[in-house]
Amino acid sequence: MIMKQNFLNIIKGKFLVNDDALKNWRFIVFLSFLALGMIASSHSADRKVHQIAKLSNQVKELKSEYVDVRMKLMRSKMESKIISAMAKQGLVPSETAPQKIKIITKE
Repeated sequence: MIMKQNFLNIIKGKFLVNDDALKNWRFIVFLSFLALGMIASSHSADRKVHQIAKLSNQVKELKSEYVDVRMKLMRSKMESKIISAMAKQGLVPSETAPQKIKIITKE
């Protein structure tokens, strides 16, 4: 019976208007501030997760672009490409092989 009466008092909100209600109000305000802090922390964590995902995608795109540019560079550095580009300007490869020049110094 007492348990039922206490439960009804809580449901009706009598604990907020009785003589020692100030103590209860302080606790409720404290819990409210804790809840607001938890909500703000959760939103901050969600923002960071979204930012990390966005930066991850940017890194993947930049890596892909890097690989593509590196392949283009390697193709442009091939001897056959250089010979054809120089042929358009009138330069051709030498018919004779290069010779090594050895310099002997006497000490």
